Amino acid sequence: MRSESGDAVPALPPRGRVDRHDFLDLLKQLIRQPAVVGAEHSFYQVIKRELDELGVRVSMFEGLLVAEGNDPASLRVSAHVDRHGLVCTGPNEFQYAAYVARNRGDLTGSSISEQTYQTMAGRFGGDPLHAYEPWSGVYLGTGTIRTSYLCERRGNIIFETEGLGHLLPGTPVAYLDRMLHSGDRISAQLDNVLSVAVLIHLFRQGFQGTAFFTSQEEAGRSWRFLLEWFQRYDLSTDRLLVLDTSPFPDRVQADAQDLVLRRRDAHALFAPDLVSELEAICGRLKFSYLFKDEWMERNNREREAQGLGPRSIGSTELGRLSVASGGKIQGATLQIPTTGYHTPRESARLTSVFGCIEVIWSLAGLKPPSRRQRRAARVEL
Repeated sequence: MRSESGDAVPALPPRGRVDRHDFLDLLKQLIRQPAVVGAEHSFYQVIKRELDELGVRVSMFEGLLVAEGNDPASLRVSAHVDRHGLVCTGPNEFQYAAYVARNRGDLTGSSISEQTYQTMAGRFGGDPLHAYEPWSGVYLGTGTIRTSYLCERRGNIIFETEGLGHLLPGTPVAYLDRMLHSGDRISAQLDNVLSVAVLIHLFRQGFQGTAFFTSQEEAGRSWRFLLEWFQRYDLSTDRLLVLDTSPFPDRVQADAQDLVLRRRDAHALFAPDLVSELEAICGRLKFSYLFKDEWMERNNREREAQGLGPRSIGSTELGRLSVASGGKIQGATLQIPTTGYHTPRESARLTSVFGCIEVIWSLAGLKPPSRRQRRAARVEL
């Protein structure tokens, strides 16, 4: 196989086995590339390059990159590409990019991150930063966060930094991120570059369906771009699979299951047939799972008993898409449990990451790895 440029493309590994080293090498590279909310274009070019080398058909739309194999309707999977970061909003002034004024109109208050962002203010002291030009990705300098605090008047986190006073308003600033790998665990700002790596890896392994890479999910906008794509071609579906990470308060609660499913979010019920199919696949492949909406409802009952107010069961791209399409676009979510939500230290177990890949393989009709292959791969790590 050759890419559009005529260069030889490396042979794909056999189907039915997760090439763990290939996946981790890919994830390391992607994590180093910035993709701050609202400034994802340069990251799209990185994704496009990876897929072009595989001969995958890639189309760019506003806020959306679409990758199609030879059987695009066989399974459609979506993952958002944006990650949290800062944006320059004035002379040596920086705010949390997802919650700047221009993004507020699409936030509904129903996501977990919106309800907890006030607690994030003190998490970032000393973290290194990387400023870049949003279209080309050209490097514009590094700096560090000196301190951060919540500004009640502006309803956002304000960052005081060192080394970035030369930047102009509108410049995105990403965390200077690197992946750490220890045993069965990886850490970085995984939400949601982890799912991007999963989709690219699936194409490397022979996936022939469709992958949607959406932007501005953390600002509540990604569903708009995806909805417009379906409307453009007058399509509907009840088998859209949306990938993401799922936050838990600590490692004990995150590691209590391999994967996270949902029957619904704060906006809509999900497609019951696809949810049941995912549940059956997890059972067949011996991956433990929980339903996050039910977990949140149990927590809310405990909070109510303690005299505390309820928390949202969560807002997803799929739920907002379902409501906006009048139920014409439906599906289910598949999530990887993590800790350290929305920080450069978010962590996940590789058992969950590769379990996610195997479940999608099975859903797409590809042969999943045998137990012997899975055991051998664990030994290799």
